[in-house]
Parts: sequence; C-alpha cells; structure tokens
Amino acid sequence: MAQALPHRERALPLKATQIPEDVFHVMRRENLARWPTGAEVDLDEAAAYHLSLPENKRLGTIMRKAAAEGRCLSQPRGGFATLEMQRELMQVLDREGLADVVPTTTDSYTRNEQWHNAQKGIDESTRAGRSLLNGYPMVNYGVKATRTLVEAIDKPAIVLSGTAMPRLTSEVGYAAGYSGYLGSAIAYTVSYTKDVTIEEGIRNYQYLDRLVTLYQQRGVELHRRQPGFLTGTNIPPCIAIMTCVLDVLLAVEQGVKNYGLELGQTLHLIQDAAAIRACEELCQEYLRRVGHNDIFTPITSLHWMGAWPQDEAQAGALISYGGTLAAIGGAVSVTTKSTHEAIGIPTPQANAEGLRMTRMAIYLARNIRLDAMDEFRREKELIGREVRPVIDKVLEMGDGDVAVGTVRAFEAGIMDIPWSPNRQVKSRVLPARDADGYLRIFDPASMPIPEDVLEFHEERLRLRAEREGKAYDHELAVTSVYEICEPLSHLAPFPWPKD
Repeated sequence: MAQALPHRERALPLKATQIPEDVFHVMRRENLARWPTGAEVDLDEAAAYHLSLPENKRLGTIMRKAAAEGRCLSQPRGGFATLEMQRELMQVLDREGLADVVPTTTDSYTRNEQWHNAQKGIDESTRAGRSLLNGYPMVNYGVKATRTLVEAIDKPAIVLSGTAMPRLTSEVGYAAGYSGYLGSAIAYTVSYTKDVTIEEGIRNYQYLDRLVTLYQQRGVELHRRQPGFLTGTNIPPCIAIMTCVLDVLLAVEQGVKNYGLELGQTLHLIQDAAAIRACEELCQEYLRRVGHNDIFTPITSLHWMGAWPQDEAQAGALISYGGTLAAIGGAVSVTTKSTHEAIGIPTPQANAEGLRMTRMAIYLARNIRLDAMDEFRREKELIGREVRPVIDKVLEMGDGDVAVGTVRAFEAGIMDIPWSPNRQVKSRVLPARDADGYLRIFDPASMPIPEDVLEFHEERLRLRAEREGKAYDHELAVTSVYEICEPLSHLAPFPWPKD
C-alpha cells in the first residue's frame, strides 16, 4: 500500500522554499529503502550515464531545440506489463510511429505504490502472454532492467507517471536514463486521487523537483512537465492555466529550470491557440514577479481529453484535428491518442498510426498562425482577465508562499476544479460550451472571476440554450462532457452558426 508521509516530515510546516540538502538526504535514504530496487539508484552513476547520452536522447535539449526552431514534436502514451512487451512498444513507436519523444506509462498499482500487486500483474502477464496491467511496473523492474528500454530506442524517453506519489518512480526512472518525468503537485492530486491531500501532493512533488536539482548540480538538465488534466471532463483553459501557474511556481522554488506545461484541447481552434499563447505568457509573468527570469516553459497540447467516439473514423478525425490545433497554436509538442481510445489500451501499431496521423496534420498546418485575428487577441486577453484575479488571491492567501496559498485556496473554493474526485476540492465550478463552441464557465462557485467576464460567459451560454431550445441549467454542462463521443448520426445534421 502507498506509504503516508513520515511523521517527522508531516510535523514540519508546509513551505514552498527549497528542501535543505541535509533534510533531503535523509528523505532520499528512507524513500529508496521502501523497495529492493531502490538500492540500484546511484545518483553519481546515473548523472554520468545521462551525460554519456547523445543529444537526441536528452529531452530537455530536444524541447529547447524544438522551441527555438518553431517545431511541434509528437509524443504518444503507452505502457505494458512486462519488460519485453514494453521494449517492443517503444521500438514500434520510435520506428514506425516516428515519435519524437517515446513514453513509458506506469501501471495503476505502481501509481498507488502497490508494488506487491504490480509483481503479481507481471507474473500473470508473463503466463498469459499478454499485458494484464495498464502500464509498465517501473519500480519492480528497477534501474538496470529499465535502462535497457532507454537503450533500445533512438529518441528521448519520458516517464508518464499518472500519480500523486512520484518519489520512488522518479528515482528509478531518472536513474535508468529517462530524461523527462510527467506529473505535478496539483494536477495529478486533484485528477487521480480521492484521499491524498493537496498538502501531501505538494510535498511529494517537492521531493521530485528537489531531486531534479541534484542532477542539475551534476550538469544534467532533466525535463519536468506538468500534466494538465486527465479527468475525462471539460476543463476551461483559464482553470487549466491557473493550475499551470501554481505548479510551475512550486517547481521552481525547488530549483527546476526546464518545466513543460500541458493543456488539454477544447477543440475550438481559436480558443486552443489563445490558450497556448496565454499559458506561456502568464506563467512567465508570474515567474518574473517572484524573480525567476531563466525558466524554460514549453507548452504541450493534449489530444482531446474527454470521452471519445467508438467509431474509428470519428476518432481519426479527432486525432488529425488535434495535430492541427497543436501546430496552429504554436505548441512545442503534442501528446497523441489512437483510434482505440474508446475501446481500451491500443496495440503498438494503432498507437503508431495515431502518431503518423498527427504528424501529417502538423505538417499541413505548420505555417498557419492566428495572431493577427481580432478574435484570437480578444480570447487571449479574456483568459488573462480570468486567471490573474485567482492567482493573485492564492498568493495573497499564502502571504506570498504559493504552497500555503494553494492549500488554503482549495479549502476555501477560491481555487476549484470541475468534477474532481478529490475530497479536498469543492468541485462546484461548472463549465459548458457556448453558442460558438468555446468552453465557458456556467457557474464560477467561489472563484473570484470578474463580474463582467462572467456576464459575457452567461450571455454566450444563454444564446446556445436559446438556439438549441434547451433550458439554461446545469444540463448544458453535462451534455458538453458527452457531446464528442456521440455517434455521428446523433451529431448530424447539426445547426450551422449564425451571425
């Protein structure tokens, strides 16, 4: 079972400031002792291994180069139960899918630190000859075995952790040669857990981000990345960006310099493009406010994170459109899905096909930008007006300490997430699609968004209700969640927008 924070650590007051080196040394020793493969972690040897890797296998370097060249990299998700299955998957994604970044998604037992159960999954999968886990049990295999995965591909590898408890997985993954790690204090805690507190999530990711600084001190630039939301529901860009700002502020206090940010696509071209631009600008704005002028914050656009249609033709359209949205928005990378999304874990070949679909869409849209459009500028400005009052209030509530302010803001509902499973999140804010297909806020609950902004949201949402002959109530939010997975016969014929 997942281990609670040590009593000694819980007794320390929560702060955003960097964990002292002597304290962190004790924390690492206790953490690595929790499972036998922790003994394989040797920080100096791991740093030397990273420095021996060619540039094309260092994600921090690859992301910086893509941002400088204006390129959009492609990266899928993917994880299987055994080392052999995972190696085959990663090689297919690298060679057949032409992935720029090759992932390893961990399984649910690993995410919840149930390593004994993960071992049973490995054994049963080996006997069955197929994966009976929904990811790769990285901690069970350990550093030496997992490093063979990094050596089997020609691209940088990233750990997709899916957890609010990353301490041991991050130690093993980075020591094995993975140069990127996906996960953050707020986004994963509120997306994936019911009982992990916001404070515990922050402390857990402070550990990971402090670990990254140890590698930095040895000349290794690792890539950290904030994961956006994987709740399967609609998250308006402003709420996603608020979380990006808070997560990056938490990470840099531990010393992180290379920190990517993910945004789930809304499927509205202008809103997604505006959100990508606004996210980087707002994160940099708040980083500068606290004295950080040298933080690299590339944006990754996520293929649609809501419910997917079962029809493969519809799914293929979503995949291609997702590549288009990322390219036009100027994202530095895009995380892809496959036509099997609504069915289950994709085969390596289906996963690679989704990559190629996306890459072709990126190629076709690579020279298009929306910056000169008035509607783009208005939407970007609107997002800023939604985000700043909330972030300012969070920092005020923490007396300038972002960790303390975040915990207090969630307690008060000042910071809120739609449909979060976490007990510490109010989940009273409700989003819905408006008359033009933008994601707006139907009910802000206690979030301090300006009244005139909310009046604009209500105006556009009421117009949608009027056009569709629906009541102006919470059902607008519910139907917005399930809309995209409906069969095409239910979606068409559809009304064309009116002036």
